[in-house]
Amino acid sequence: MSDRIEKSIELSAPTERVWRALTDYTEFGEWFRVKLDGPFRTGEVSTGRIAYPGYEHLKWEATVTAMDEPHLFAFTWHPYAVEPDMDYSKETPTLVEFKLETAGESTKLTVVESGFNGLPPHRMQEAMRMNERGWAEQIKNIKAHVE
Repeated sequence: MSDRIEKSIELSAPTERVWRALTDYTEFGEWFRVKLDGPFRTGEVSTGRIAYPGYEHLKWEATVTAMDEPHLFAFTWHPYAVEPDMDYSKETPTLVEFKLETAGESTKLTVVESGFNGLPPHRMQEAMRMNERGWAEQIKNIKAHVE
């Protein structure tokens, strides 16, 4: 079984526009449906609250690992961490990478989340299934946001 999710989409927007939608914390929050406490900074933890309907009780926490403008934005997080009373900090986080390629006037965006094999066995399949659905929704959200 694969331990990664990969989604790609062609966006009718210049790479600089897509980069801003990914890395400006207020824009990211708009399409990703999260209220972030402050800007993304490499090596730092990004915090906030989920704003997606039904999940507003959840905290957002991700560690930014790369901001290689305008080609790669990446962070680690605990996937499908939806139980508010559970401590996920002992689990190995997954890596989320947003890869951008200029394609004329458009941008190819590839989202890869990897490392699901590092999760406890009882969480791995559900986390992959739910995040597979989540990334399918999020690439639609960013498309609507930038186009």
